Amino acid sequence: MSSALPSGVTRGRLARRVAGAAALVALALAGCSTSSGDKGSGASAATGVNVVAAENFWGSLATQLGGPHVKVTSIIDNPDADPHDYEPTAADGRAIAAAKVAIINGVGYDAWATKLADANPTPSRTTLTVGDLVGAKDGDNPHRWYNPDNVRTVIDAITAAYKKTDPADAAFFDAQHTTVLTTNLKTYFDTITAIKASYGGTPVGASESIFSMVSPALGLDLLTPPAFLTAISEGTDPTPADKATIDAQIANKQIKVYVYNSQNATPDIQTQVDAAKAQKIPVTTITETLTPAGASFQDWQVAQLQALQKALAAGTGK
Repeated sequence: MSSALPSGVTRGRLARRVAGAAALVALALAGCSTSSGDKGSGASAATGVNVVAAENFWGSLATQLGGPHVKVTSIIDNPDADPHDYEPTAADGRAIAAAKVAIINGVGYDAWATKLADANPTPSRTTLTVGDLVGAKDGDNPHRWYNPDNVRTVIDAITAAYKKTDPADAAFFDAQHTTVLTTNLKTYFDTITAIKASYGGTPVGASESIFSMVSPALGLDLLTPPAFLTAISEGTDPTPADKATIDAQIANKQIKVYVYNSQNATPDIQTQVDAAKAQKIPVTTITETLTPAGASFQDWQVAQLQALQKALAAGTGK
């Protein structure tokens, strides 16, 4: 999704990563040599801690945790932009160079952001790489913002970074940390708990590995072959055997709900969606980035969780 794609078009992430790799380091160096006062460099010290998040789902949490004491810029803030394949601009390089706190997902998801940070080293910046924080490595599932335990870990790390960068406002950051977890995200955590209590053990299917990050917390039994989930997420071809397995799961109504990423409806996925609907298996959607643009992390996640909850009620009859 490096640009808006019509439904059913495979993104070809791996090919675009290779094509863009040679230009990235030069771009990062160019960003370092350009004045940090240009647009995209973030806020000055007078307006709060300058924070840059590679993606807006982390940026939303960073904004809530910092309140008026931070100025957060999210590089990926468009639902049609794919962090896997994003081609950074010189302004992005300047933004990271000027940041006091940088938040990068890692786990191979946004390698361009890691390269920009590495090309613009400074001891005054705290760089938080989510994969490192949660013990994930390249090759693991990168969609850590769908894992509620990982979300808590990142919230803790952002607060610690703010206190380190702006110790005078440490008490505010501690209070805001509590507010975000117990008030802002209350419905998010409560809905996860409610789904697990009501529908734990329910067999479900999904289109890609995003959903496998949250399904364990929901207590759902995700039957889709893991290799299929990864293939669709990475833009590679799933095996005929895996497709046949999913076809049989749908045809035999072994799953009660099918969950798919509406931002990546490949022909294989659209076929599965149509087959599930034909079998009257409820279908619900998730997205990779904040949808609609400008939504808060919790509003986005809660809307998806509540839609899933409704689909599970329909699929199970309870």
